[in-house]
Amino acid sequence: MSGTPRETGTTAGPTFIRPRVPEAQWNDWRWHMRRRITNIEKARQWINVSPDEEKAIAGVAGRYRWSITPYYASLMDPDDPLCPVRQQAVPATGELVEFSGAEVDPVGDTFYRKTNRVVHKYPDRVIMLVTEACPVYCRHCTRKFHTTDVNGTYFRDDEGGSFDEDLRYIAEHPEIRDVLLTGGDPLSYQDGKLEEIISGLRAIPSVEIVRIGTRFPVLLPQRITDELCAMLSRYHPVWLNTHFNHPKEITEEATAAVDRLLRHGIPVGNQTVLLRGINDDVATMRTLMTELLRIRVRPYYLYHCDNVTGVSHFMTSVEKGWEIMEGLQGHITGFGVPQYVLTTKIGKIPIAQPYFTPTPDGLLLRNYRGQQMAVDGAVHPITESDAR
Repeated sequence: MSGTPRETGTTAGPTFIRPRVPEAQWNDWRWHMRRRITNIEKARQWINVSPDEEKAIAGVAGRYRWSITPYYASLMDPDDPLCPVRQQAVPATGELVEFSGAEVDPVGDTFYRKTNRVVHKYPDRVIMLVTEACPVYCRHCTRKFHTTDVNGTYFRDDEGGSFDEDLRYIAEHPEIRDVLLTGGDPLSYQDGKLEEIISGLRAIPSVEIVRIGTRFPVLLPQRITDELCAMLSRYHPVWLNTHFNHPKEITEEATAAVDRLLRHGIPVGNQTVLLRGINDDVATMRTLMTELLRIRVRPYYLYHCDNVTGVSHFMTSVEKGWEIMEGLQGHITGFGVPQYVLTTKIGKIPIAQPYFTPTPDGLLLRNYRGQQMAVDGAVHPITESDAR
């Protein structure tokens, strides 16, 4: 490795490597955005690029974007290509392999798109695809075609165009009470542009909740400034969901970013993706969930990795997901157990194994230890007609 002088230190848990730059620069999210790693020469300043990574970087050229913030690069193990942070950020040869059944849009965003940005899949809520841009182009992104594919987009018109049509659609459908800003990453926009969008939504009487889906608390927590949080707090209720996939991502900076959000009244939830070779074991997932609770982030979903073109190599079996859910239930506090879901064109489908089996006489229950007990239907009626 060569280039920027670096120093090794520790956060609350993982080892990190960071350049010797003034603290003011390291804490400035714009500094990181200007210095993102986008080519192999810059990558070599942070990691010993493996032959497979070198091949992948060459292979994705002209097809898939990639970039890594210096902050997120500082969490990568420079010598281990299997580092869970490194695998999420550095291109891999698996992205270029064709997998059976893979699609660019397996969840149906383009099918349910009503305007340039609004996707209306559920009765009372919509997502608004604010941007294609991200600080780090996660290699496992379910919208890889929209965010990462050089020639791909879900937008009908230019991203920089007016939001009037999108806001008008939401206003004309008063059943919409919940709007999720996503992308890409909405926090890629400056505060002023973001406030313009949120204030436009808040001017619609039927919109009760504004949510933001962002990975900035993980990929570049310096973006979560007091100024941003103060702006968001003017438009409550605002909720934020982020995307920690591995305990190594829970650093002092990330913890501080979450704390700033919470102190401004913004609840923080987490949506983890089950990823082969990154978090597909009980011990890692249990540690991740308990660490999230420690920093006051509520585990929300555990997504089964979608069979997305360029992403399929991260998929596990559903059976592996069941194994992990069984290893969480009963072993950590109940609200620390996420809901295991498969996202499809007909919506998010919970796919955790049930803890009960209907019988002619009632229910057969089991607990996390595998112990069983029968519940008589006369004591706990199974159908409403049986209730007294």
